[in-house]
Amino acid sequence: MDWRRALPILGLGIVSYLLVLQWSEFDTTQRSQELTPATEQSSQDMPPLEEAPDPETTTELSSEAESALPEFQSADDESAQQPGESVPQLDATGDTASTIVVETDTVRAEIQLQTGDLTEVALLQYAVSSDNPTPMRILEQHSGRTYIAQSGLLNQDNRDITRQGRFVAEQDRFELGAGEDELRVPLTQVLDSGLEITKTYVFKRDDYAIDVEFEVRNTADSAQQFSQFGQLRRDRSSDPSRGAGFAMASYLGVATTSEDDRYDKISFRNMDRRAHTHTHFGGWMAFLQHYFVSAWVPPQNETHRYFARENNGLYYAGFTSPARTVEAGGTQTWETTLFVGPKLQDRLSELAEHLQLTVDYGWLWWAAQPLFQLMTFIHDYVGNWGWTIVLLTLIIKMAFYPLSAKAYRSMAKMRKFAPKMQQLKEQYGDDRQKMAQETMKLYKKEKINPMGGCLPMLVQMPVFIALYWVFMESVELRHSPFIFWIQDLSSRDPYFILPLIFGATMFLQMKLGAQPTDPMQAKVMKFLPIGFTAFFLLFPAGLVLYWVVNNSISIAQQQFVNWRVLREDEKAAAAAKADGD
Repeated sequence: MDWRRALPILGLGIVSYLLVLQWSEFDTTQRSQELTPATEQSSQDMPPLEEAPDPETTTELSSEAESALPEFQSADDESAQQPGESVPQLDATGDTASTIVVETDTVRAEIQLQTGDLTEVALLQYAVSSDNPTPMRILEQHSGRTYIAQSGLLNQDNRDITRQGRFVAEQDRFELGAGEDELRVPLTQVLDSGLEITKTYVFKRDDYAIDVEFEVRNTADSAQQFSQFGQLRRDRSSDPSRGAGFAMASYLGVATTSEDDRYDKISFRNMDRRAHTHTHFGGWMAFLQHYFVSAWVPPQNETHRYFARENNGLYYAGFTSPARTVEAGGTQTWETTLFVGPKLQDRLSELAEHLQLTVDYGWLWWAAQPLFQLMTFIHDYVGNWGWTIVLLTLIIKMAFYPLSAKAYRSMAKMRKFAPKMQQLKEQYGDDRQKMAQETMKLYKKEKINPMGGCLPMLVQMPVFIALYWVFMESVELRHSPFIFWIQDLSSRDPYFILPLIFGATMFLQMKLGAQPTDPMQAKVMKFLPIGFTAFFLLFPAGLVLYWVVNNSISIAQQQFVNWRVLREDEKAAAAAKADGD
């Protein structure tokens, strides 16, 4: 087999292989997870959104399950807790607590009064699927899944003082009214130790960032120190935002930022092996899933201790802040922010440095980020993500046309001299060395660059792969309609029309190129459109749309270059004839 002819096939194979890798769960620890039947429960099987959780099915808060508290951090202590260090028991009193419901234009949340924890957050503007309009739950707690946000104040004995008594709310339901931009939900408790605590959740219109404020009034005779903490508690259940079947699987696990790594992923397997701790000025700690993220973002003007670890089968990721003193008769306040929502880069970047990197473009982020910015710029004008993909593809093809034209020109010349190559093969078929020599003579005589057809394509591969990451990670494409039967660009074409069109365009595109003289290569080339069509049947419609448009433009460009090469040959022949006369 002539290696020069095999290079384009090799390049195509490399792209295919990388796509397959990214289509599967690119985090190896994610692939190794074995889910129990209870954790595989889908959102459709969960309690209706409008109903309060059934006490019989709600997971009770035991002191054993609550034992994974972070350590109290004194005002001058910036050292990290050592992995494996024991964690003290959490005070827990009372029976299963009642909850209050909070609803804004973007979220519906439930807060448990016994602990003050946020035990449910449903995103009202994001459905479970195209066929199921139920709002997507990110945080929730029931018999099949635990994923909640906890926060409180640790005393010097490393106990959460906010759990030494039940919170009281003025009402059991809070709603953001028309014309209101902010909804404050205060929870209060008075402790026997002389502390009056107010924990306030602050929800804002058109926002997924929830501010959490603590105010402590000390009526005792002596000063006391407290350290704020916030943590996400999650089991190892599957990602409910991942579609069924051969759907895209993004990273599921913890991520944070540090001095050494601006975006550091900590998988479930890593947390099983050891606890992870570090200190950082500013920073954040998050749990990631496909399209959505929940993250604690403490005040960015302090140094916080961050941790991620496993305890009793549950996984904890969060922070503790330096302690503050509440003088006798005085008052002290703490505040932090919890983000629970879609991976919207502009919103995330406003909260903390590098938080937008939770939109994980992998090692090609340097190419993917500009492509996403260009895509959003186009969408601001056209208002449809499908047409945005069409125009984005057109712009990219025009930008790479100088490179592509060289490849097309090389293919056109190879196609023109394919009969001559066949003659050489028949004449020197048994003598590979002579065949190679004669082939190189032909290339030199006709000024054919055998590498000209593949090198420009190899240069463009990073852009193609980066686009795949952009389409994979962009929550903006989730459930976004295009035209006619395409009502969700993040799901497969329900009638497989786009994949069939893709196969036809790929077949036509390969017909326009130089045809291999080797029988085995010819068979492979004939099979490729069929194989890729089958492969693309379950790809998201947005990605297939890109390839259909890309192939169509490539066909037009190849035809144009072929026409120019033919005209040049005709002019050269006419000039040679005129010189001969």
